[in-house]
Amino acid sequence: MDIFTTEELLSLMEHGDDHCVSLFMPTHRKGPEVQQDPIRFRNLLKKAREDLVSQGLRGPEADELLHGPRNLGGDSMFWNHQSDGLAMFISSDRWTHYRVPRSFSEMVFVGDRFVIKPMLPLITGDGRFYLLTLSQNQVQLFQGSKFSLTAVEDMGDVPTSLAEALQWDDPEPQLQSRIGGPGRGGRDAAIFHGHGDASEEAKTDILRYFQLVDRGLSDLLAGDNAPLVLAGVDYLLSIYQEANTYSNLLEDGVTGHPDREMADDLHRKAWEVVEPVFRAEIDATVERYNESAGTGATSDNIREIVPAAAHGRVDTLLVAEGAHIWGQFDPENIRVEVRDEAEPGDEDLLDLASVLTLQNSGVVHAASPEKVPGHDGVIALYRY
Repeated sequence: MDIFTTEELLSLMEHGDDHCVSLFMPTHRKGPEVQQDPIRFRNLLKKAREDLVSQGLRGPEADELLHGPRNLGGDSMFWNHQSDGLAMFISSDRWTHYRVPRSFSEMVFVGDRFVIKPMLPLITGDGRFYLLTLSQNQVQLFQGSKFSLTAVEDMGDVPTSLAEALQWDDPEPQLQSRIGGPGRGGRDAAIFHGHGDASEEAKTDILRYFQLVDRGLSDLLAGDNAPLVLAGVDYLLSIYQEANTYSNLLEDGVTGHPDREMADDLHRKAWEVVEPVFRAEIDATVERYNESAGTGATSDNIREIVPAAAHGRVDTLLVAEGAHIWGQFDPENIRVEVRDEAEPGDEDLLDLASVLTLQNSGVVHAASPEKVPGHDGVIALYRY
């Protein structure tokens, strides 16, 4: 699984080329469906080639553009290590993919920029979060969504145990005498006495350990703002809160011994913590919209929203997941054309409104269609 951050989203938004391919598809972690995923992928690449040729690229040029991705079709190692969804972005000078804990519908878009709206739930709204499980002997980061929880394979410079983190600071026998070890009461138990309080020296060691974890995590998640949930015994969660510098660490956590939890139970408990946070963000946006509707401070009309977003007027945008509005925007004449079906040269105006809002420092949320008021699958709150 790959970490997808706000910085990467902005990088995709800013990238332009004559021929940009955005490909999205559901993938599977196990079962017979895994064998079907590369077949679906090759079919999507075939569709991308057809669209590239229809937009003026010669056949050999289209084949050259898709050469690298096409090689993945027969890479069994790649398909055996998937999450719930695959997003791929291809241009003449860029090719990148993300395996993410969110399923997509099968889609291919070809245009002069990448399509980013399907990725928005991974950044805000009913989407992505992190779970950090804590013990002295093991730290593990997971990326989760409403539907799944997946371990982050490459944790960069995040130390995964207290002994690893402090091995250069303390002679091993001295360190082991403070943190405990085999035969001394079990994991996370030996240094605590009485009512579960640690000695001050042991607490200092753990705090230093977690400061190093936090430092590595800050590098790994630079530019990200997804909620972070902690899981572990109470005293470790308290000490980590003291060490933390990540901007969106949630106050509530999952208490207990995470290494003893089944994966499904750990995911359920983490989602119970984070789901109200996502719901509150969407509910607050809708409430603000309802309070200001009809005053000129809001809109649910895509013909009004796109120009407003282009001029930096949109403070907050809420778009319906899976919805598309096809058409074109003429910025010189400030005119938006909307069509029932896509025609050559058209783009998804909901995607365009999202890009323009983010480029002008606005906030974009994605939510299920039933949570979005109005008839266009989008609402906007204006700055002025």
